[in-house]
Amino acid sequence: MTSSDNVKITGRVEEVCRAGLFKVLAANGSTITCHLSGKMRKNDIKLVAGDSVEIEMSVYDLTKGRIVYRNR
Repeated sequence: MTSSDNVKITGRVEEVCRAGLFKVLAANGSTITCHLSGKMRKNDIKLVAGDSVEIEMSVYDLTKGRIVYRNR
């Protein structure tokens, strides 16, 4: 899978779930289950409910994604 197979969208963290999972409300109104990317884990970036984030998703499964950036 190449990076061209990924879709980037923005959203807002609605709920912090167990085991590093997050429920994110996307800009189009859908709810996506996301996990943190490796660079965010490595740099110890924390997320709380209400944070605006950028999500990277595969075009094959639009219900799961990876949080790649926390907007300020």
